[in-house]
Amino acid sequence: MRRLLKIFRRKVVVPKPVLDEGLPFKERYLYFKKLLSANNTVLEIMADMEEKLSGEYIFDMNYIRTSCSKLVDSVQNIIVNLDKLSKGKYPNLYFAFAKINSKIEATLTNKTDIPVTDFTIPFDSVTKEMVNSVGGKNANLGEIKNKIGLPVPEGFCISAYAFKRFIEFNELKNKIILNSVDIVDMEGLNRISREAQDLIMNSQIPPDIENSILNAFSELSRKISGRASSPTASVRSSAIHEDAQFTFAGQYKTALNVNTDNVIEQYKRVISSLFSPRAIFYYKSKGFEEDDMVMAVGVVEMIDAKASGVMYSRDPTDAEKNDIIINAVWGLGKYAVDGTVSPNVYIVSRDEPRTILEKTTPVQEVMLKCNPKEDVVEVEVPEEIRATSCLTDDQIKFLADYALVLEKHYDIPQDIEWALDENNNFFILQTRLLRILKEKPVKNIQAITSGYKILINKGQIACKGVGAGKVFFVKKEEDLEKFPEGAVLVAKQTSPKFVKVMNKTSAIVADVGGLTGHMASLAREYNVPTLLGTEIAMKTLEAGKEITVDAINGNIYEGRIEELIKAGKRENPFKDTAVFKVLRALLNNIVPLKLIDPEDEKFSPDYCETFHDITRFAHEVAMREMFQVADSPNIRKRETVKIEVKIPLEIYVIDLDGGIKSTSKKITPDQILSIPMNALLRGMMAMEWPGPPPLSVKGFFGVIASTTMQPHSERLLWEPSFAIISKEYMNFNIRLGYHIQTVEAFAGDNINDNYVRFLFKGGGASIDRRARRTRLIKEILELTDFDVKRTGDVLDARVTKYDKVTILKKLGLLARLTAYTKQLDMTLFNDAMVDWYIKEFVNKYYTEDWE
Repeated sequence: MRRLLKIFRRKVVVPKPVLDEGLPFKERYLYFKKLLSANNTVLEIMADMEEKLSGEYIFDMNYIRTSCSKLVDSVQNIIVNLDKLSKGKYPNLYFAFAKINSKIEATLTNKTDIPVTDFTIPFDSVTKEMVNSVGGKNANLGEIKNKIGLPVPEGFCISAYAFKRFIEFNELKNKIILNSVDIVDMEGLNRISREAQDLIMNSQIPPDIENSILNAFSELSRKISGRASSPTASVRSSAIHEDAQFTFAGQYKTALNVNTDNVIEQYKRVISSLFSPRAIFYYKSKGFEEDDMVMAVGVVEMIDAKASGVMYSRDPTDAEKNDIIINAVWGLGKYAVDGTVSPNVYIVSRDEPRTILEKTTPVQEVMLKCNPKEDVVEVEVPEEIRATSCLTDDQIKFLADYALVLEKHYDIPQDIEWALDENNNFFILQTRLLRILKEKPVKNIQAITSGYKILINKGQIACKGVGAGKVFFVKKEEDLEKFPEGAVLVAKQTSPKFVKVMNKTSAIVADVGGLTGHMASLAREYNVPTLLGTEIAMKTLEAGKEITVDAINGNIYEGRIEELIKAGKRENPFKDTAVFKVLRALLNNIVPLKLIDPEDEKFSPDYCETFHDITRFAHEVAMREMFQVADSPNIRKRETVKIEVKIPLEIYVIDLDGGIKSTSKKITPDQILSIPMNALLRGMMAMEWPGPPPLSVKGFFGVIASTTMQPHSERLLWEPSFAIISKEYMNFNIRLGYHIQTVEAFAGDNINDNYVRFLFKGGGASIDRRARRTRLIKEILELTDFDVKRTGDVLDARVTKYDKVTILKKLGLLARLTAYTKQLDMTLFNDAMVDWYIKEFVNKYYTEDWE
């Protein structure tokens, strides 16, 4: 009893400031803040990169490289600041980082290899395996000529190695910089394009390359002299990735009917088209990099076609159909692919005997023909054949056989360009893979569209899907620069230039154009719902009015039909592009979280497999390091300020940064600026603190017994409480008799920073009563979503990633619980009492706001 009275009469000695013997608290807090900031940056970058995989955004490799660079820097900052905060406890985190980063670098390092070859290579020596030497288009023509045996024009390739030599010879690699260009910035895209193309056109072709081209052209002229009195050629693009997985349809220049005097100039024009605005957009939107932008060129015998066109070995809009589609125009095929005229359309069964299922022969007023000297000229179609079929039935079936031969060889549906010369000889000018879209039919279409006015019910479906938006007329290329997000592009005729806004448009409608044109191919590649050949859209539709384009059933409706849009929802058009594949591979080393449970023995740097693991581990142990600050013996040696507050606690604070607004040694609660400390104090002051609880004799002597058994028990009963605070942070070590509780909290504007941690241990009663009190606290905290771990009379609880308002409400709960449970262990002589007090607290103080 004398010992107990001595404890009650002890006076509190205010700690006097001395020099800190450990790491300064402000410095620790600074490292902690920097770590939190870097952690938030990492989480934001990861979220943004994951969002890009949704398909609702367009991005390029520059975005990926920039994001990865920021990510690597931020993860390194996390590790460095944790290292300083913990005084080097986790050196293996550096090794985990290096291992993960090496995988990321390996994924990003994937350059196109351009082999050393001759500057010119004849078609006779080319096969499809030579893509990196001669480009996709040339490689396919060589394959058709040398492996399949179908007729192709004579010609030769100007190799990719020649292009590489040209770039090096003129030192253009460091002058043409595309990495920083934003593909959604039309003005910037056009400016960069002009600069790059001007550099190409003003540069010199190395003399050895020029001689090689002229010699090859001379040999080509000799070969074809029997078919033409004045041999000429077409100079065609054949970029490395062209006509491979991605079509690049209509993105590059082709020069027609070129003679030997102009072949060098036209070669430069073709390679400069590698840097046209729409080609740059296409390249970057598909995930290619500057090193991938390599242009080989084909110099191909010019066929002055009687008729020409495009054919598909399958219907690209319907995977279930068993048809071949052939489009044909009089004259050169340019008008067939760019939508200048409406072509003849022939639908042919793939089954023997190649039945012609459908023939459409619109009137063709004009056609493109070779000029006798050079270049091409538009002329009128002779009146007697304007409304007649370009091909006979036998010729249609003959072409259909070619389509099936090519499909069988490549083992994939083909998109084929062909020409018929004046002697009725067919030539294959190009073949590439044909993209087949699989769209599910919209069910209950009549029920969905009931009550909506049909504006147009005619046209050819070039790409299935449903899109809605405001009508935007594109009458000239400059209109594309003003194209609004989500609008419906409406034009007189199709153009491959529309590719520049295919990431923005919800649908495309054109009065003139065919299923087999370049723009139709691009629309399918970008998965944009497209109706062509509507004839009246420019006259019928009104600019700025909202419409719904149903490119599954071939109708255009007035207004926006949400249910129809939802039913016709399309797949992500970029999911198979190179850029998506790279991003997916990178995110495998960035996003997955393996380290989940801090109590798991594998929660350590040795088991960090992703950047997310590193951030999770670092954030957890950083909170532990800060949580231990208040238990440091140096806390009592710091410059402290006393809070004059009317609750049974003696509180001293250490201000790290902006936590109080006074320089006095004593302050009042209204001078506390710390957001979490304010919340906790307000809650404590709002409570009527209980006096000494009624004790049973057993409970009273249990307290005495427990007291005398605890070391330094006199000091424990009257220990002052300390808080380390800043504007947003608090670590409050509360001493209440024989039990100790620590409340740590961060309450800022960024939800990822915010947390509350609550540690409770000890008490003056026997161990069973102390355990009952922690059970009571645990059950109350779990009602409000705290994650609680309890072992005997020790309790550890936390909540994380709540907004600031909710965090402050949680602190209000802890304040009331602190007052309510003070000395409550002395009364908890059985479990029924625990249940009774829980019920009382819930009835008196519980509010759903704390959840």
